[in-house]
Amino acid sequence: MLSIIVVLLVNLLIETSVSLTVVVPDDPIEAHVGSTVILPCWISPPENAGALEIRWYRQDQFNNPVLLYNHGKIQDIQEESYRNRSSLTLRSDQSGGLKDGDVSLQLEKLGVQDDGSFQCYVSGENSYDSEEVTLKISASGSTPVLSPKSLDDGRVNISCRSSGWYPEPSVSWTSDEGRVLRPGGTSHTRGADEMISTHSWTTVSLSDAQLVSCSVSLRTGELKEGKLNIQGIVSSGPWKALFLTFLIYALLSSVGFILYKYREKLRGKKTVNKTNSEEPKKDQDCEGGTLENKKKEEEPKKEPDCEEGTLEKWRKEVVEDINIEELRKHAVEITIDRKHSHPRLIVSEDSKMVKDPPGYKHTLEVFPYPLHAFGAQRFSSGRHYWEVELKQANSPPKNFWIIGVEERNLTKRKRFLCSDGPRGFYTNTDPPVKLSLTPRPERLGVLLDYDHGQLSFYNVTERKHLLTISSRFSGSVVPLFNPGVGDQSLLTILDLPKPVEPAEPSPLLSNMVAVETAVKASDNPETEEPVESSPLLSNTVAVESAVELDVKSSDNP
Repeated sequence: MLSIIVVLLVNLLIETSVSLTVVVPDDPIEAHVGSTVILPCWISPPENAGALEIRWYRQDQFNNPVLLYNHGKIQDIQEESYRNRSSLTLRSDQSGGLKDGDVSLQLEKLGVQDDGSFQCYVSGENSYDSEEVTLKISASGSTPVLSPKSLDDGRVNISCRSSGWYPEPSVSWTSDEGRVLRPGGTSHTRGADEMISTHSWTTVSLSDAQLVSCSVSLRTGELKEGKLNIQGIVSSGPWKALFLTFLIYALLSSVGFILYKYREKLRGKKTVNKTNSEEPKKDQDCEGGTLENKKKEEEPKKEPDCEEGTLEKWRKEVVEDINIEELRKHAVEITIDRKHSHPRLIVSEDSKMVKDPPGYKHTLEVFPYPLHAFGAQRFSSGRHYWEVELKQANSPPKNFWIIGVEERNLTKRKRFLCSDGPRGFYTNTDPPVKLSLTPRPERLGVLLDYDHGQLSFYNVTERKHLLTISSRFSGSVVPLFNPGVGDQSLLTILDLPKPVEPAEPSPLLSNMVAVETAVKASDNPETEEPVESSPLLSNTVAVESAVELDVKSSDNP
């Protein structure tokens, strides 16, 4: 009897010695979309976990794990969406890793689908234990864009739109005095990528506020705010519109009268010349040719000093072609960095072509901003030029794309030109600048002038300069590409051979006419979302004009 009791006690001691306990943090782990996170999990008391089975899995997915470590190595059995994104790591710099029982999981390139709970399961020969770690994913969206619309009663209906949020954000309206304004309504829509767009509106008058603010925020405290001064909008009722119409009509009438008097003056000079001059008549008739003009067709013609000649002269001075060969002196080879680009994008073997992922459902409500691809080359000084093909043979140019640069620092600030299909072309500046580009670019040239803080875009096919964004760059900068979705055409980065140096330097870069958008740095790393143009921006001057805009930097689509 005594021997039986001894055996039972020995077995109990053995089982106690091999038992293990898994420990995880009590609070949820919070992380942003696109970032890397560590889910801590360790064995207590510490013991070598190198010979144990370590299994991380989602709820009810035990046989389809996020990561499985067994027999001393990572096994190939894995949920496909976590392949090349998950690994075992140290929960802190002081951790000893597996030998000290640290079985923490690292996840990269987080997405909305990673939100929720993860099971940390550790098993030995005689015991096992499991604990749950909660991961909360969030995404801070774009700066709200406020669009006003005047009402007949003197009030203003203001619309506030923002996109790229997760989870569902809250919206609040306030006046310049901090008084809360009541919204007329708020709606949220979820895109195919699970990101949320929000739309809210309110109606105000000058008695309510002069400066209206729309704030979109998350429970974590992240907030984006857009402001609009309605004083000028409210005062511009139907009477002001009528006055502006009358003013434009008066100006056009004045110009017509001046041109009429100028033409009459020219005709008077011709009559005097016909009567008094004994010299042969010279070709000065702006209305048409004479028999003597036809006889002298082979003689050098002097341009008539008249309206037609003056207008033609102005036209030649304004419309100038861009010397693409001069830009290509700064050409660099650009390839796509597969490691840091969106994992669902299709990238060619030579890393020169990128296309939207198959099966990616796009609702066309918002631009698919997460589908970014980045260049493998980094620049921190000098001028660098590259070209992107946006059209394939027997197909129209791409309708949806983003091309620009991103700063490789903590802010990850982006500067780009976006083609958003029916919504047109715009920049991610604050306020955004909408452009009218006709025809649609088939090949786009990009010139990064790091030292002078300029990012310029060119229609290579038409040999035209489109616009220049001015910004102070910080740290290294990489090219940015987004192929959008639903286009047949690929987005192709071209190889550009450098031309032979000319005998004399071209004055192109010093005489270039650009639409300069002076942007101020922003603290937000996220990308800008497509926005509806405000009527305040509807009078933006055409791109070919030499106009200088001074706008504030946008977050960063």
